[in-house]
Amino acid sequence: MGWLDRVHDQVDTLSHARALQEASRSAESYTLLERVIRTTSDPAARADAMVQRLSALINLGRTAEFTRAIEEASAAVRDLAEPYLHGHLNALAALAAHHQGALDRCVTHLVKAARALNAVDDPDRDTAWGWHDLAMAYSYLSFHGYALGAIERARQLGLTAGIPEETFAAPGIRLRNAVALDHNGDSDGCLRVLRDVATDLAQFVHSGRAGRLRPSSLAAYGYSAARQAALGDTLEPTGDAVPSRLLTHGGDSARARDLRQLGMICLAVADGRPIEAVARLDTIRVSTETLGAAEPARLRSIALARAGDHLAAHRADRLAFRLAAQRNDRLRDVYIDGIAARIDHEEMRREAARYEGEALTDPLTGLPNRRRLERYITAVVTRGERVVIGVCDLDGFKAVNTRHGHHSGDLVLQRIAGVINRVMRRGDFVARYGGDEFVVVLPDTGMTEATEVARRIEAAVRNEDWESLVPGTPVGVSIGFAEVSGGSGLRDALSVAFEQADREMLRAKSRPRAS
Repeated sequence: MGWLDRVHDQVDTLSHARALQEASRSAESYTLLERVIRTTSDPAARADAMVQRLSALINLGRTAEFTRAIEEASAAVRDLAEPYLHGHLNALAALAAHHQGALDRCVTHLVKAARALNAVDDPDRDTAWGWHDLAMAYSYLSFHGYALGAIERARQLGLTAGIPEETFAAPGIRLRNAVALDHNGDSDGCLRVLRDVATDLAQFVHSGRAGRLRPSSLAAYGYSAARQAALGDTLEPTGDAVPSRLLTHGGDSARARDLRQLGMICLAVADGRPIEAVARLDTIRVSTETLGAAEPARLRSIALARAGDHLAAHRADRLAFRLAAQRNDRLRDVYIDGIAARIDHEEMRREAARYEGEALTDPLTGLPNRRRLERYITAVVTRGERVVIGVCDLDGFKAVNTRHGHHSGDLVLQRIAGVINRVMRRGDFVARYGGDEFVVVLPDTGMTEATEVARRIEAAVRNEDWESLVPGTPVGVSIGFAEVSGGSGLRDALSVAFEQADREMLRAKSRPRAS
C-alpha cells in the first residue's frame, strides 16, 4: 500500500498537483494545493498538500515563505506515523535551509530524511520522489557521492513503480559535481563529467526518449553543454539538443532561470563574444545556491582569458577559488560548532558523523576510505584481536567504463558497495581501497569463516541484475583473504597480510568461472 492509498480526500487533486510540479508548472500546483489546505478535513490530505506546497515554493524560489511553510508542514506531519512523509518533508526542509544559507539546519534535515526514507516499509512512487529530493539536497551541499547514491535509489524505486528511467536522469547532480571540480582547479575532471552528461543526452535523443525528460532536466542538459563549449569543447548538437534551445526549458523554476542566464554567457564565450559575456555578468542576478557562489567568477575568468586579458582572468580565477574554499570552510564550521550534538538520537549522530568525515570517507560510495581502513585495522590488531582481511577486485569493470562511460562505472561501484554491505555480518568492516578495489575486515574470524563470507559476496554479485544497469557487460568479483598474524611489528604484519590477500585475489581472478 502506497502513501496516497492512505489519503481519503481530494486524492485526484493531490495527484494532479504532483504532475504539475514534475512538468515544472509549480505556480499552478501551488494554487491547487492551497485550495486543498483550505477545504480538506482529512489530516493525511492536509499534510500531503503542505509538503507538496513546500516543494512548489522551493521550485519557485520564494525564499521568504520557506520558514512558515516548513513550520506548518511539520505541525501537520508530526502526528502521522508515516516514514515517507517525514522523510520527504525533511529532504525538502534541507533544500530550503540550504537556499537560506543555514547549513547546520540543512545537514540536520539531511540526516533525518535519510533515516526516515530508509524506514519506509512499502516504498512507492512517492518514496522515489522523496529520494530524488534528498539527492538534490545532497548535491547542493556538495555531497556528490551521496547524491549519486540517493538518485540511484530513486531510479530503482521509480522503475518498480512504473516511472520511466529518464525521469530520474538528474543531470543537475552531475552538473554541480562538474562545476565544483572546475571551481577547485580540476577543469579536466569537469570536462570528463560534462562529456558523460552529453553522452547520456545523446542516448536519450537517439532512442526517442528525450521528449519524456523533465523540463528541469532539459535545462540542466542545456547548461552542461554550454559550459562544455565555454571550456573549449567543440559541440555538434542538432535539432532539440541545441544548448540554446534546451536552456529555454524549465518552466517557472527559479533554478532553471539561473541556468538560462548563465548558459547564455557560456554560449557567448563559446561563440567568440567574450566581452559580451563579461558585460552580461555585470547585469544578471542569480542565486549563489544554484551552482555555487564561485560560478559567475569562474565564468568571468574564462571570458577574460578568451578576450586576452590574462591578468584580470587570473584575478577572477583566484576569486572563484577563494569563494569555493569559503563554502567548504563554512561547511566544516557546521561540524566544529557541534551539529552532531544537536541530534539527540545516537544512530542519527553516527550518520551525521559520516558527512563530517570526508577525509575518512569515499565520497562516491559512502564507504570508509583507505585512511579510515588502516586506522581501523591498526586499532583491532593493537587490541590483540584475531582478524582476517579480504581484497575484493571487480571483474569486467574496465569494459563497463569503455562501453558505458564513467557515470555508469560510478553506479556499478555504488551498487557493488551496497551488495557487499548487504551480505556482511554484524561487526564486519567494508572499505573502498581505491579504483575498483574493496577491502573487507573480519574481526574475531578465521579462514574457514572467511571462505564462507567470500562465497556469499561472490554469489550476491553474480546474482545482481547487471544487465539492466550496464547491458551486455557482466560484472563479477575476485576475492582473496589472509589472516593478520603477530610478528616483529604491526606495520610489517599488516603489509604481509595485504600482500598475501592480494596474491590470493589474483589467483581467484585467474581461475576459470562457472558459467
